[in-house]
Amino acid sequence: MIDIGFLSYNAQSVLFSTFLLGVAAGIIGCFAYWKRQSLMSDALSHAALPGVVLGFMMVGEKNLLLMILGASITALLGALFIHWIRSYSRVKEDAAMGIVLSVFFGLGMMLVTLANRMPGGNQSGLDSFIFGQAASMVSKDVWTMLIVAILIIAISLLTFKEWKLFLFDPSFAKGLGFSTKIMNSIYLIMLVTVIVIGIQAVGVILMAALLIIPSVSARYWTESFKVMVILSASFGGGAGLIGTFISTWGNGWPTGPFIVITASSFFLLSLFFGVKKGLVPLYIQQYLQRKNSEKTPFAEIVGKGGE
Repeated sequence: MIDIGFLSYNAQSVLFSTFLLGVAAGIIGCFAYWKRQSLMSDALSHAALPGVVLGFMMVGEKNLLLMILGASITALLGALFIHWIRSYSRVKEDAAMGIVLSVFFGLGMMLVTLANRMPGGNQSGLDSFIFGQAASMVSKDVWTMLIVAILIIAISLLTFKEWKLFLFDPSFAKGLGFSTKIMNSIYLIMLVTVIVIGIQAVGVILMAALLIIPSVSARYWTESFKVMVILSASFGGGAGLIGTFISTWGNGWPTGPFIVITASSFFLLSLFFGVKKGLVPLYIQQYLQRKNSEKTPFAEIVGKGGE
């Protein structure tokens, strides 16, 4: 039975904030999908963990703004390391992402162990950043997530035409005067920002799933980029809202896994029933084609007989 406390103003604010987080993640996830950098979000979400812990260790208490700043710095460092490894060695991009992911996450876990040994470290709630725990968010955390998520959504929508040009025809965009370096920098900043504001609710391990799954799910329903962005935002927002709601049913249930399970349900629905690439419509289409091909010779015979 759902606790009546769930109906409180703070609980509703948490629900709304995770909904907007899912919407923002769905939009940015579409951009990452078309840039073929979906795995970049996984590497950067893991790279954010050391910054979160360092932000806590600097003041010895939970300060979300400082922890977000630390997460942003280490995530951007992770992105720079991936670019450096790819540019100045023979290591491919996916391998570079794997290296950065492993090293930064290992460093983060080591720092978590050290932080937990500090005075008050066990009560810091740092463990919630690994798998996510929306229930541990206070009013200041919620408002920070709300404002940043709304800002990212607004920037994405107001510059939608520019993003479409940048993603699908960068040469033409460059000819119109758009700087690819500036657009890449804005994209990277927005990606990192979504990750760092979402890790407390979803966790560093599962945050990448909220960026990847909605966009992949949306791809099964449409060929239009605009419709895909709308569907991806809807899937992400729905996953954030429903997953957070379900996590309130139990005491101490982590939010991240339930959000990802909800997003995975949307993916399975899309995989089987998506009108463009779903398995069921594809099977029906192939079945009808086989039926038509079987009827064609008979129709030709009848036609010749009539002559």
